[in-house]
Amino acid sequence: MTKTPDFTKAFQDAMASFPVDATAFQNAFKTQAAFGEKLSKVALEAAEKSTEISSKWAKETIAKLSAAAKAKAEPTDYTKAATDFASAAAELAAENLAAFAEVAKKVQSETVELLLAAGKDASEEATAAVKKAATEATNVAKKAAAAAK
Repeated sequence: MTKTPDFTKAFQDAMASFPVDATAFQNAFKTQAAFGEKLSKVALEAAEKSTEISSKWAKETIAKLSAAAKAKAEPTDYTKAATDFASAAAELAAENLAAFAEVAKKVQSETVELLLAAGKDASEEATAAVKKAATEATNVAKKAAAAAK
């Protein structure tokens, strides 16, 4: 019966001829972690600012409502209080929605800047890694050709 040849040593030698540079993976991880940190910072700042706007809006609405809830001498004063409250609430809504829009606009612009920077960094890293790999492959091929002679 024929014994199957063991190619383990041949494959190990072949793989050893093509060294893998782990620094490329480490750099990619570090870049990704830094990108995640920056993106998280943008999101957390937006959440903080949105919470401040919501809190301020609620406090102002409650203050306007407490003024409207006070006892009035004349029945028509209740109508005026309700109208004043509705007008003030609409004004508050417009102001606060504009503030939310500013937060969203800032988040959008910062996110786009981060994505563009990350794309540029990734492109530069990939180019450097490919150049380095090509150089190493060329050196290995030259050594193999020299050894074959």
